[in-house]
Amino acid sequence: MKIADLRREYALKELSEADVDRDPIKQFGTWFNEAMDCEIKDANAMSLATADKNGRPSCRIVLIKGFDVNGFVFFTNYQSHKGNDLDENPFAALTFYWQGLERQIRIEGAVEKISAVDSDDYFNSRPEGSKVGAWASPQSQPISNMELLDNERDFQQKYRGHEIPRPPYWGGYIVKPEMMEFWQGRPNRMHDRIVYKKTGPNWKIERLAP
Repeated sequence: MKIADLRREYALKELSEADVDRDPIKQFGTWFNEAMDCEIKDANAMSLATADKNGRPSCRIVLIKGFDVNGFVFFTNYQSHKGNDLDENPFAALTFYWQGLERQIRIEGAVEKISAVDSDDYFNSRPEGSKVGAWASPQSQPISNMELLDNERDFQQKYRGHEIPRPPYWGGYIVKPEMMEFWQGRPNRMHDRIVYKKTGPNWKIERLAP
């Protein structure tokens, strides 16, 4: 089969302005909980798109680790590719895609580092192996496989029997939404799209053409 011939219909649900919460964060929570209840695999996975100072984009999958009225939180090495992008251009776009529910959510907004205290709290909740990995991996830098194994071994030895602190170059970012779009697949590509746009302290809700 040709790639161009790959297609399927979407017909599970509908979405209208009357269905959604006036607050997009609450609407996100409703959909996220439904994805969890339906046991969507990796429901917390999202694409994260960033761009450098020249506007050259890059995109990767990361895991959301929290959300509230302030925004959406993920963690990484500040010296990684995405960390360098965010230093130069502190804006990002997120996309969640839940195939089992025929849904996606797009989010765009400014990005800030979360507090050191909040980064410490999350780091301290991680398994020991993940903590060691944060120290051992010079994320996004060229390495040999043996170098990484040696680094991991060295840090395991260094912190054996001790509390592992958070590396100063590792922590959380929060994407503070300015736009959120909820997409529900519909037959004949007539998909439902409801978009929220931030206007001061309020949100404006519109339907977009599919």
